[in-house]
Amino acid sequence: MPSLTVRQLYTSGSLRNAADGFCFGIENRLSDTVVTRLASLQVDGQEIPPSQLRLELADGEVRSVLAVTPDHPLRFARRACASVHALAAPLAAGLHEIDFVLETMPFGTVEVLAEDAVAASAARAGIPYEKDAGRNYSREIVEARRRYVEAVTGVSLRHVGACSFDPALTRGNIENFTGVAQIPLGFAGPIRVNGEHAQGEFLVPLATSEGTLVASYSRGMKVLNLAGGVTCTVSADCMQRAPVFVFDSAREARAFRDWVDAHLDHIRAAAESTSHVAKLLFIETYLSNKFAYLRFNFATGDAAGQNMVGRATFAACEWLRANAPGIRRFYLESNLATDKKQSHVNLMRTRGKRVTAEAVIPRGLLRDHLRVDPETLQGHAGVANVGALLSGTTNNGLHSANAITAMFIATGQDVANVAEGCAALLYSEITPGRDFYLSITLPSLIVATH
Repeated sequence: MPSLTVRQLYTSGSLRNAADGFCFGIENRLSDTVVTRLASLQVDGQEIPPSQLRLELADGEVRSVLAVTPDHPLRFARRACASVHALAAPLAAGLHEIDFVLETMPFGTVEVLAEDAVAASAARAGIPYEKDAGRNYSREIVEARRRYVEAVTGVSLRHVGACSFDPALTRGNIENFTGVAQIPLGFAGPIRVNGEHAQGEFLVPLATSEGTLVASYSRGMKVLNLAGGVTCTVSADCMQRAPVFVFDSAREARAFRDWVDAHLDHIRAAAESTSHVAKLLFIETYLSNKFAYLRFNFATGDAAGQNMVGRATFAACEWLRANAPGIRRFYLESNLATDKKQSHVNLMRTRGKRVTAEAVIPRGLLRDHLRVDPETLQGHAGVANVGALLSGTTNNGLHSANAITAMFIATGQDVANVAEGCAALLYSEITPGRDFYLSITLPSLIVATH
């Protein structure tokens, strides 16, 4: 595995002195593995004998390093945490070099090199926190955080603690979990969807405090249902990470582009080694000055996939740095992806799902239920397109962000992705039968799906 990937096994900032020595934390940020031996530990070049090492596991178990053997291995699942405790002289203040070697399955021998400073022993009292991940998401620590916030602010948290789930479920989704924010939830619909996978009538949950939002969508859904429903098509599905590589000249950057094209299979293997889900579809290269911007495009299964593709692209970049000629440095994110921002590259090239919904609404339905005719709507569409062009917007429709935000909050999606999701391309026309055809394309709808 690339060295920078392996280095993530060490928990930065965890090095501290204890009453009988010193300790530091490790966390498996890669994938499920089995540790068969902690082969060695050196601090500042000095070997610490295995007989003086203990492993303190997240469930409170303490195990001698000598007890971890191929016959008695330690299962170390992804996201599992442990503390390595050395029964030795305490460390001096300042920076120290940590070098330890793990023997694992299936990764083989893994050497972790890290630098860390001894954490201050007397820190200012702050938000209650436990280094052990299991205890840090217990009901007891969550209650302690609420008491802390109440003491600091003088405000009683009467509603924040009224959550209906185990706080442990939030691990990996939020830090310093303290409670919940309660937002009104309403349902619109049902709406008839004629999709390639979703077919039938569906209720739509909308979490909002904006009056009339649920009612207005319900009114539109009623008319669409009477028209036979909405036909939905997913025309593209990919998630990106876009690193940039720096060279000494524009010609070297150009040569790198050709080198990447010739070694795509090796790059794909490095990227896909980090996940059994992520699949590298293709890489776009954009050259400017002496920089080569690579826009990695992945399929991510049911996941929205931003973190997944970040890990995969990082592994690919480490392989490129070790094998491609001329690279001076690289940055994992160049702002070309573009993550949680509007951009024309996502409008053209897709980020997440590219989805089109379309319907034909009979003339009589419009007049009877919405008191408008197709000609009036089409006339407004022409004028509004000029306004959208003048403003430079990436949405020539109305307010797709309203529904997307309310649905994202209601279903636990990443609400910041409304920045991409609010882009929309609206098209309408009057059919030969004088009915109204309406379609909307969302080029960058970023959601986890099931």
